[in-house]
Amino acid sequence: MPDSLTLFVDAQYASPYAMSAFVALTVKQLPFELRTVDLAASNQHAPDFAGLSVTRRVPTLVHHGFALSESSAIDEYVDEAFAGPALYPADPRQKARARQVQAWLRSDLMPIRMERSTEVVFYGAPAPALSTVAEAAAGKLFSAAEALLASGQAHLCGQWSIADVDLALMLNRLVLNGDAVPARLADYARRQWEHPAVQRWLAFERPPL
Repeated sequence: MPDSLTLFVDAQYASPYAMSAFVALTVKQLPFELRTVDLAASNQHAPDFAGLSVTRRVPTLVHHGFALSESSAIDEYVDEAFAGPALYPADPRQKARARQVQAWLRSDLMPIRMERSTEVVFYGAPAPALSTVAEAAAGKLFSAAEALLASGQAHLCGQWSIADVDLALMLNRLVLNGDAVPARLADYARRQWEHPAVQRWLAFERPPL
């Protein structure tokens, strides 16, 4: 039953992966308890949390004693286990494409993630100019996003999916810092940011850095 869902996220509400899982549950219109873990205080290693999350990472979803970490795994589980608006396309190829994008964003583009942390996104903290390596990573991001959003489509898979939120967040690391981003991609990121579930995440009161 969905009434026993608990989502553990970071206490600063600044994890892009926690945001993805939060948006997934919110879009599905599932009731869930939201609990925070203070990563700065290393509370992810405390016995109570470590006993739930074998990887000691956020986000972690607990559903009737079943604990699951890693945001893309949570997104997929929530979509497959519960009724409600779809998080992924029904078409197998489009679903695979959305999952490809999620996996890529979590495993690549490290220079962008290092030089444009989510403090830029969620706290408005300014960052200096990109290094040459990060500029190259940004070029790769833009090239891939342009190809994925071919023909001027509004979403990655012809309809909204949770992968759109993840791609928009990566782009907004740059957009919200005032870095040069192709206009079409910047507009795409801003539109995705207006999604009601994303707005709910952005509305959280965040503790000072």
